[in-house]
Amino acid sequence: MPKSIYVGNLPWSATEEQIQGLFQPYGNVLSVKLISDRETGRARGFGFVEMEDPEAAAAIEALDNSSFGGRTLRVNEARPKEPKAPRF
Repeated sequence: MPKSIYVGNLPWSATEEQIQGLFQPYGNVLSVKLISDRETGRARGFGFVEMEDPEAAAAIEALDNSSFGGRTLRVNEARPKEPKAPRF
C-alpha cells in the first residue's frame, strides 16, 4: 500500500525531479508534490513523496536529518490533514 512521506525544510529552489532523484535509491517513487503558496506561486519549502510501504520506511530512516541543498531535511510519515475550525 502506498505511503505518503512529508519532506520539510527544502530549499526554495528544489524541483520535483530533484526530490524524486533523492528518494529513488530507496525504491519506486510513485509521486512527488511540492507545495507552493496559492497567492504568490512561490515554493513553501515542503512537499510530499509517495512510495510503497517498506521502501518508504527505509527512505524516511535514511533521509531524515540529512543535508540537501545546504539545508537539513525533515522527513517523516505524513499525517492526515487536521480539519480546520470554521472561521466566523
